[in-house]
Amino acid sequence: MTAFILFHTALSILPIGFGLAAFYRHGAIDPRTRLGRWYLGTMLAATGSSFGFLATFGFTPGQVLTLLTLALLAIGTVTVRGSIRRPGYVQTVALSTSFLMLMVFATTEALKHFPVNHPFASSANDPSLIPVRLVLLAMFLAGVTHQVLKIRSTRTIVARLDRLLAAHSL
Repeated sequence: MTAFILFHTALSILPIGFGLAAFYRHGAIDPRTRLGRWYLGTMLAATGSSFGFLATFGFTPGQVLTLLTLALLAIGTVTVRGSIRRPGYVQTVALSTSFLMLMVFATTEALKHFPVNHPFASSANDPSLIPVRLVLLAMFLAGVTHQVLKIRSTRTIVARLDRLLAAHSL
């Protein structure tokens, strides 16, 4: 392994930890929190460093997914200020999807190299990775569904309280 590969790998592990901590502590990756900002910063750095592989491997499908990940991070960040919509559904789905993309990359690379003597997968296109990706997709769908329902219930309660206060203030 070259020094650049080690640097990129170490950098790519950081957003996994920050993302998991944000999900545990806040139930979502929220850029207004410290963990959310660390996730975004390390994710941008790791995603940006992956373009260093262009010289070696050329433009691959992984680079297309990297561009998609950058777009998701941008959408999740723009919604913090309410430019598109106040933080909520769009931000939650975008940043959770960016975490899914990170986990797809991480599991694929890990399983292409481990166990050391007999790797689980020979390439990113290996059919043995399909069950792993399906589990990641199922976890993502369950998590996003939970997050969206939580946002919806919070907004419903707030809307009901606003209507109740408006009706009684006359």
